[in-house]
Amino acid sequence: MLYLGIDTSNYTTSAALYNSQTGEITQQKKLLPVREGQLGLRQSDAVFHHTAQLHTLFEELVRGVDTKQIAAVGVSSRPRPVSGSYMPCFTVGQNTAKILSAALKIPLCEFSHQEGHISAVLYSAKKTELFNRDFLAFHVSGGTTEAVLAKGLGSGFELELVAQTLDLNAGQAIDRVGLMLGLKFPCGPQLEQLALKNTEKLSARPTIKGCDCCLSGVENQCKKLISQGKSPEYVSAYCLEFIRKTLEKMTDALLEKHGELPLVYAGGVMSNSIIKNSFKEKYNAAFAEPVFSSDNAAGIAYLCYRKQNNVHS
Repeated sequence: MLYLGIDTSNYTTSAALYNSQTGEITQQKKLLPVREGQLGLRQSDAVFHHTAQLHTLFEELVRGVDTKQIAAVGVSSRPRPVSGSYMPCFTVGQNTAKILSAALKIPLCEFSHQEGHISAVLYSAKKTELFNRDFLAFHVSGGTTEAVLAKGLGSGFELELVAQTLDLNAGQAIDRVGLMLGLKFPCGPQLEQLALKNTEKLSARPTIKGCDCCLSGVENQCKKLISQGKSPEYVSAYCLEFIRKTLEKMTDALLEKHGELPLVYAGGVMSNSIIKNSFKEKYNAAFAEPVFSSDNAAGIAYLCYRKQNNVHS
């Protein structure tokens, strides 16, 4: 059977199918258009673009597929699995999923965007045993920089917020520095390529308060470096090193507080090779393949399968 996942996040429209026989996921996704020089979108514009894009992605996804094999539809209906978590762009996917559920007469499963990200890592990294364990998960993107204590429930998990940014999100910092350097939004991949060319020594001193962090300092420091005539390669490398060091210090503080739990890193920022390679070596942490790191519906489709079949293995 097939399990459909839909996710309409702040910057990406996506739909995915999980095949329970083969264990494979196919997906279609598309970034929302952002005008050159702009830092993101208003929610009203995001809703408009999701509405315009979702049906075309769905058509591509089910091309050549027997839709009678779709057993259930899952959707991310809110950013985080807590009371009051809301963002208008998720209503596009939620309403579409409700229509498909009614038209195809199949069950509807609602999850949070954050649960989908973590699920995508566990699927991609072949760490599905963590669905039955406690672990620490970081969700680091343009809209979120936080860590949760995850309790595996077999078919899903409970998430408790244990650390967060107190100001700027990591993805926001990357995009703001990228725009300063004349890069195109979203700036992450371009900033990484510049940073990899840097040959100068780096030293970053992040601000940590308990297990929480402050990231606005990196934006101010990068402005200063640019005014001093530092190269784009150096500024890019400094920005990413500041974020890497911040996440490292947060991780160390959380491990000291909660014990040596498995570590999972989700979200678009965590697809950065500089951060990823460093953390894999130090923590033996789980990361998703790049296609499953940025916003996607794959984790939602996989969660839908697990919930509908009460999977605990």
